[in-house]
Amino acid sequence: MNMPESGAAGPEGPALGAGFPAATRERWRELVAGVLAKSGVDVDRSAHAPEESLASATYDGFTIGPLYVEEDEDDGAAGRGAGFPGLAPFTRGRRPEGAVGTGWDIRQQHLGPDPAAARKAVLADLENGVTSLWLVAGEHGVPASGIAEALTDVHLDLAPVILEPGADYRAAADALLTAWSDRDIPDTAVTGSLGIDPIGRIARTGTPADSASAAAETAAAARTAAGYAARHPALRLITVDGTPYTDAGGSDAQELGATMAVGVAYLRALTEAGLDLQDAAARLEFRYSATADQFATIAKLRAARAMWARVTEVCGLPAEQRGMRQHAVTAAAMMTRRDPYVNMLRTTLACFGAGTGGADAVTVRPFDSALGLPDDFARRIARNTQSLLLEEAHLARVIDPAGGSFFVERLTADLYAAGWSFFQELEAAGGIVAALTSGLVARRVDEVWQRRRDNIAHRRDPITGVSEFPDLTEPRPVRPAPPGGVDAEPTSATALTRHRYAEDFEALRDRSDACLAATGRRPRVFLAALGPVAAHTARSTFAANLLQAGGIEVAADGGDVADTVAAFRESGARIACLCSSDKVYAELAEGAAAALKEAGAERVLLAGKPDESYAAAGVDAFLFAGCDAHSLLVDLHDALACTEVGGGR
Repeated sequence: MNMPESGAAGPEGPALGAGFPAATRERWRELVAGVLAKSGVDVDRSAHAPEESLASATYDGFTIGPLYVEEDEDDGAAGRGAGFPGLAPFTRGRRPEGAVGTGWDIRQQHLGPDPAAARKAVLADLENGVTSLWLVAGEHGVPASGIAEALTDVHLDLAPVILEPGADYRAAADALLTAWSDRDIPDTAVTGSLGIDPIGRIARTGTPADSASAAAETAAAARTAAGYAARHPALRLITVDGTPYTDAGGSDAQELGATMAVGVAYLRALTEAGLDLQDAAARLEFRYSATADQFATIAKLRAARAMWARVTEVCGLPAEQRGMRQHAVTAAAMMTRRDPYVNMLRTTLACFGAGTGGADAVTVRPFDSALGLPDDFARRIARNTQSLLLEEAHLARVIDPAGGSFFVERLTADLYAAGWSFFQELEAAGGIVAALTSGLVARRVDEVWQRRRDNIAHRRDPITGVSEFPDLTEPRPVRPAPPGGVDAEPTSATALTRHRYAEDFEALRDRSDACLAATGRRPRVFLAALGPVAAHTARSTFAANLLQAGGIEVAADGGDVADTVAAFRESGARIACLCSSDKVYAELAEGAAAALKEAGAERVLLAGKPDESYAAAGVDAFLFAGCDAHSLLVDLHDALACTEVGGGR
């Protein structure tokens, strides 16, 4: 039957929705309250919004709800009605056609120090789907003298090269420009980016430490960039890098606000160096982190374009010149060293969010990048992740697929507002350079990191393969370290120290590995499973999962109290954990705790909510959903005193 898409009645017949009651938020709330009550959640059915128990708070101060409807959309500064793709405020994308024709730019990073190895890896990438190269040079990558060798097999007129040149950006830029010149590529045809970014270096390293020197360094870099600009009209010069802020554990809005402030600082410096405003804006490329939170990534990229459109509007640029060129890279902070193959899932989600969010170029980090220099297999998976999303999932065939989603539009608006507030704070502090050198940015970002770290410690933000579902027997790949080490950036009081979300739990796994190497066994806890299997399975599984997240292996046995105590003596463990149902605990927990202590248990734990009566009977600590799992695991490591290797929080 041919029916109108709106569902309205037409000459062909009745509306599809005819006869159904109208859906209302109030009725939905009634249903939510009923489901929550059946699931054991204490809900006040008379409350205005019982679904608030399903909401989650963001690190930027606003809440993500379980339901969004049309009135939740925003038509303010973030979207101004969302607009159209290719038109200001560019919320829906920089290009009218989106990425439908060619897909986004598949950009692979190269950071190995050996030019010959880089040459081989570059060629393999370009022959298998990569369309541009991100070449790390200088102290953290290929030396400037090796850039030409690394690019020997590259058709530089076809494959753009984006430098990350480090401190000695002039030497790296000259080497790259020489490589272009040696191939007889006209200056006007040179594309790519020199990637000059002194402010990003200040953010990562904290040097120079005073505002005047940092401002002078930024101005000098702008003058250098202006010199290159005159000869190469299509060459981008500056990278506005937001990744230092998320790499330090910061929030999405902090990354947005910081990149706006950095972009403004570079516009000022470039125009003072002699470029006109239009040319200066066209020479910038913005780099953002993409995380496994796909909707946050989509909304962040959309909000960034709208924010930059507003900034450049105020600066005086006409509407058609306010677009932002975006490079999204899967976030280093979310990558794990334990169970690194799960990183494939994280980066796939992040790549999906980046592509759907409208990034012009996307880089997927290889799954083993947190361990060191990636191998050929990891690089292959990284580039194929993008190829599959483009060529088989056809992700680029729809222009702004998230556009019109009530949730995404609201999230875009909320991130815009929070990011703009942080941008204003940085500008009020004298600009990004002053805010970095004074330590303001480091303090604000660290505040978010500490909240994030606490949520991870309590497993409210679970990390699959690390804080949840760990595998103590997994073989861990070994990779060579990049120049300066995996976490190579030096730190100071004002530097944005790099963090990975998994680092605290992984430090405990390192302690466990050191114990195994030193003694032939890992720290161990005995699971005293009381009662029948049906009674103790759920909590035994929970306790084992939590303990293994800290590298503590478990030995389990049980039944009645006597059998459990006998099994404990035979296990050789020094700590026991009671596991069973509340009903069995009421009958057996107190006696079992006392018997285990008498049998030599130095500590007795209980898998369940804290209960004073059990504590009085000898239970020393409780394992339950929402407990500070990391602190508990540190205490257990210290109590077992297997090794002096560090790793505490």
